[in-house]
Amino acid sequence: MTTDEIAITGIRAVGHHGVYAHERRDGQEFVADVVLALSLRRAAATDDVADTVHYGELAEKVAGILAGDPVDLLETLAERIASAALSYPIVDAVTVTVHKPQAPIPVPFDDVSVTVRRSREEAVHA
Repeated sequence: MTTDEIAITGIRAVGHHGVYAHERRDGQEFVADVVLALSLRRAAATDDVADTVHYGELAEKVAGILAGDPVDLLETLAERIASAALSYPIVDAVTVTVHKPQAPIPVPFDDVSVTVRRSREEAVHA
């Protein structure tokens, strides 16, 4: 059972995601939180970044996805980020939350977000 985690929260980038034309045209800030479930025992023993996930590199990948090819749904964006995280063989599972604080919602609100949880086991059986 994996009990270790690496968390990167508040990764920000301007993207052009959404179902409305003005969202695609004007863009807005998106924020992602990524929590990896993995074993950090080897990395702790070797003190070598090669034995863990380089969180700076992962953050850059996530920002690239947020700023990348437009999608309609936050669900799709979260799924893309989860797939990127699971591309690291050491990662057993990932929880991704994508926030859209400037979503076109006609009432006062602080944030809207979508969270997906994916595991390597699911990816193998998909």
